[in-house]
Amino acid sequence: MPARPPKHSPPTQRWSLLRRLFGKGSPGTSGNGAAAQSIRDFFRHKAHGQGYTLSHSQLRVIDCMAQQTSLLFATHPQTPPSLYLYGAVGRGKSWLLDGFFQALPIEQKQRLHFHQFFARLHQGMFSHRQQDDALGATLDELLQDCRVLCFDEFHVHDIGDAMLITRLFKALFKRGILLLVTSNYPPEGLLPNPLYHARFKPVIDLIHARMQVMEVGGSHDYRSQARNHAHQLFTQGHYVWPASPAQRQRLELPPRDTPALALPVGSRHIQARLCEGRRVAFTFNDLCEQPTAVMDYLELCRRFDRWIIDDLPQLGECSIAAQQRFINLIDVLYDQDKHLTLLGDLPLSESLGGSAIDLARTRSRLGQLQEVHDRA
Repeated sequence: MPARPPKHSPPTQRWSLLRRLFGKGSPGTSGNGAAAQSIRDFFRHKAHGQGYTLSHSQLRVIDCMAQQTSLLFATHPQTPPSLYLYGAVGRGKSWLLDGFFQALPIEQKQRLHFHQFFARLHQGMFSHRQQDDALGATLDELLQDCRVLCFDEFHVHDIGDAMLITRLFKALFKRGILLLVTSNYPPEGLLPNPLYHARFKPVIDLIHARMQVMEVGGSHDYRSQARNHAHQLFTQGHYVWPASPAQRQRLELPPRDTPALALPVGSRHIQARLCEGRRVAFTFNDLCEQPTAVMDYLELCRRFDRWIIDDLPQLGECSIAAQQRFINLIDVLYDQDKHLTLLGDLPLSESLGGSAIDLARTRSRLGQLQEVHDRA
């Protein structure tokens, strides 16, 4: 959840206090050097504690983050160049982003999954639609005195969103906000649809002009590394196949043909198969073959912690729209760290075909679920 600044202390007073804590002087002097070294030490201890060996590209990113911290805590604070991290799934981009957010000793920071922020942005702009600058009013409301904004899983597939992102990035840079972004794609790979890509080029140029673009590479997929996931609820979930009656009974899951019930979400209703306390069940069709959206998934996550999604089909036989909704749904459940039980007829690897361009991330995340298989 984003850190909220206290209301009683003006931003200038808080920054002055933080600078005194880390010492005075220009970047490179002992005070700011201590701030930068604290970032390096944090990552070194975090990697050691989790049994990681940092790659060369990760070390380069950590050094860049340390330099950013040094500039933030200078006697005359500067906004460092923003940072755009890209690379294949499982290379540690989110791990780096989360570590920097945790280690940075300020309150004026927010870390959000891009889906989550964009949903709130749309809601805010609708609420402020009568104002001359609905975007500015919404950012005032969402960001307050935020100095560092971290976006995880940044991607663009819709031309309407792309136009808003252009305005958003310009507004963030104008406000002097340090922006850190992770993406599976280099800037040139955003909005790959050839019908729209040229219209998105101004954002790509803006990213290169105002952000340091760094690839997080390496051959190792950290998500595939066997380690203790006790701290993460999502990875304690299950993929159950072939979802037999005996499996369902043993795991206390709803029968395959459980009748639908109407679950209110916002101003409309979505079909569900079970709703008990903080536990909810849907079929794939209920959530992904219907016109649901990220805002629906976020609203449901506020109400339910344990999710069951039944009847996973072969994704390759579904429409691109259904594939994309499923990708968005898993993104939200993973980021909100919800317990997921997913049921299908086939092994997971045989179910996750398809041509939607973000499926590699979904396969990586669902691959962390514990497989439950009856071999009778």
